Amino acid sequence: MALTNRLLDAWYNGHPALTLLRPLEALYRRVVNAKRARFVAGEGEIYTAPVPVIVVGNITVGGTGKTPLILWMIEHCRQRGLRVGVVSRGYGAKPPSFPWRVRAEQAAAQAGDEPLLIVKRTGVPLMIDPNRAQAVRALLAEEPLDLILSDDGLQHYRLARSLELVLIDAARGLGNRRCLPAGPLREPVERLGSVDALLYNGAREDRSDGYAFTLQPTALINLQTGQHRPVDHFAPGQAVHAVAGIGNPQRFFDTLKGLHWRPVPHAFADHAEFSAEALAFTPALPLVMTEKDAVKCATFAAPDWWYLTVEAVPSPAFVSWFDSQLTRLLP
Repeated sequence: MALTNRLLDAWYNGHPALTLLRPLEALYRRVVNAKRARFVAGEGEIYTAPVPVIVVGNITVGGTGKTPLILWMIEHCRQRGLRVGVVSRGYGAKPPSFPWRVRAEQAAAQAGDEPLLIVKRTGVPLMIDPNRAQAVRALLAEEPLDLILSDDGLQHYRLARSLELVLIDAARGLGNRRCLPAGPLREPVERLGSVDALLYNGAREDRSDGYAFTLQPTALINLQTGQHRPVDHFAPGQAVHAVAGIGNPQRFFDTLKGLHWRPVPHAFADHAEFSAEALAFTPALPLVMTEKDAVKCATFAAPDWWYLTVEAVPSPAFVSWFDSQLTRLLP
């Protein structure tokens, strides 16, 4: 975790030692550019699904708000009468076999934290497999669907896609704009010129090159009882232990500050495993965590543990554009 934090700080705030990693970056660029070129040329094994596939991904390491946007897209598509399914790599999941259908009653260790969150919240048909093309095939074999959303998978070139949406953290941007390991990029900046839309998480208004969306806190839910409380449940100035095992923990801590609480931050690695002992903080205060972390902690939660639900709120211009794409893809 400490090494990860140091790397993130260097990528986004600069550090002269990163120049030593540029030879490795050059090698990485050659590999990812060659992989992309083979896909564009139609070379290798590429699966094209019989229904549209929309990839929601990023080119940076770390969280950009993909899961909340996926949740919004599921609901939006359903409102249009579409039968939608989701595929995911299932990072950290250890099911008996792949592909694996995620069910709400499964454990996060088996299903993966983000896939389990999505299924618990929406009941959407969701299949995990590191080979997303295989996940799509398996999902379509089980469910009659009109549309499939791929949670991440921008760089998974064995799966053809109808739309590519890339999310960018509006505050952090692209860091030093260099590829791994000298920077946070999974692919070169030029890759953004080939995607269908950019969405900036945290932007208050649309930009010349993309759309804005924000994450709106909606409720506090008690891990033990499932009790819902409004986001003003805690009085302004209330100190809380804030737990975040996500790609960008600071965003969560800033959200709690925006609710006028005083978070005591506890940042964990993305997809971290938790235990009651690891979360036994002093002094005794209410504990607030992300929904993604909560799916891993319900079995040992204390009475004053809560998670904060958030909803993606995309700009009206994006909603209009997305509707036009759905009409084009599903006449």
